[in-house]
Amino acid sequence: MTTYNVGYIIGSLAKGSINRKLAEALVKVAPEKLKFHEISFKDLPLYSYDYDADFPAVAKDFKAAIKGSDAILFVTPEYNRSIPGGLKNAIDWASRPYGANSFANKPTAVIGTSPGAIGTAVAQQSLRSVMGFLQAPQMNAPEAYIQFTPGLVDDNGNITVPETEKFLRDYMEAFHQFMARVLTVLPRDA
Repeated sequence: MTTYNVGYIIGSLAKGSINRKLAEALVKVAPEKLKFHEISFKDLPLYSYDYDADFPAVAKDFKAAIKGSDAILFVTPEYNRSIPGGLKNAIDWASRPYGANSFANKPTAVIGTSPGAIGTAVAQQSLRSVMGFLQAPQMNAPEAYIQFTPGLVDDNGNITVPETEKFLRDYMEAFHQFMARVLTVLPRDA
């Protein structure tokens, strides 16, 4: 079976983000055939089409990291019933200029955590809408809205609740199967 290179994008810029903790835990429970690397957007300036003729190096590197990944996993919080502004800015950089969309035909999945009971459900819907427009195939099921409770993920990135650990392991296996199906139909650079 093929090994896939998965880029993950954490929607929060906070160093102590619970979504960063969730991302670390997801990498640990993922199938061995998935190799992960974080794609950070913290150094991107605000996007403007004034850059379209000549992107700054940091934006070129960001686009290249997405393009070089077989699939993208978004792990995002919910800010004001939507995705964080920094994440939307990063998506704009990656999808511009017109005709140079790094997300086209790239398998994606969305997951997130919050202290609240609905665990980023509205942010995920918002992100799904954006990614749909960008022609990024999305794993629509299973959905994963994780309520982050104290101690859910320990300091070593281990999930401490067995039922949650199993659910997240199954989620990552489903993502693996989804990307394999998508990349069979839509090979890289299709």
